[in-house]
Amino acid sequence: MTLNAFALIILAGLIHACWNIAAKKAGGDSRFAFFTSALMMFFWAPLGWWLGRDAVPLWGAVEWGFVVASGVLHVLYYVILLRGYRVADLTVVYPLARGSGPLLSSLVAITLLGEQISALGALGIAGVVGGVFLIAGGPGLLRAAHDPAARERVHKGIAYGLLTGAFIASYTVVDGYAVKVLLMSPILIDYMGNFVRVGLLAPVVLRDLPTARTLWLAQWRFALLVALVSPVAYVLVLYAMQQAPMSHVAPAREVSMLFAALIGGHLLGEGDRLARVCGAVCIAAGVTALALG
Repeated sequence: MTLNAFALIILAGLIHACWNIAAKKAGGDSRFAFFTSALMMFFWAPLGWWLGRDAVPLWGAVEWGFVVASGVLHVLYYVILLRGYRVADLTVVYPLARGSGPLLSSLVAITLLGEQISALGALGIAGVVGGVFLIAGGPGLLRAAHDPAARERVHKGIAYGLLTGAFIASYTVVDGYAVKVLLMSPILIDYMGNFVRVGLLAPVVLRDLPTARTLWLAQWRFALLVALVSPVAYVLVLYAMQQAPMSHVAPAREVSMLFAALIGGHLLGEGDRLARVCGAVCIAAGVTALALG
């Protein structure tokens, strides 16, 4: 992995952790997903037009097919993530989603796309996954909680975290193929996907406009923050994918857990601090191994 790609991933990780904390605090649902997608579509329109005015007319059915597939997968990922945040703790859902997604992405990249990974890189993946597991609660996740309500909350967090991770792996592979093989612009595939996301989510908002208006007044600040910064984080990752193997970039994204452990854990008061610190150390070591391997 090049130093430039590594720096892109570190910056993306910090941004990603921050917008997930904002999404958690918003407590939104599919309508919040619509708000953020619509704001992204309007705010980033000048950049989308500037980059797309020459490139988009040249796209064929294959390119548009990847845009649609990416948009659908991102909608499913985001809606499930938000639902997980409403019923469980961020320090359970987020680590499991971030840990299982890259693991699946790397396995697909190695087995189906023919990418190679060294023994050190493999140890790096193991370090990232192990660190995420510790931040999520470690062995305590495998033991039944004494409080039935707490146990159910943890179990829901695990289920939504793993399901979110599966969609993370899916859109990572789709978008990674688009930028690496089809040579599509990382910015354009993310921006044009907004139109797909808005179209899919609009019926949820139109079904009950008074409620949507009430939610908008309560959540617009969080939605605006997510709309402004989340595309930056993901586009940085896509650019990193153009410079380094997907099987290295996907797990390295989990450096965001280091920032989530230090920032999110403090702001939300969730989880065990010692486990989060140990998990962050494992993630840092794993990311370093990936960068060297």
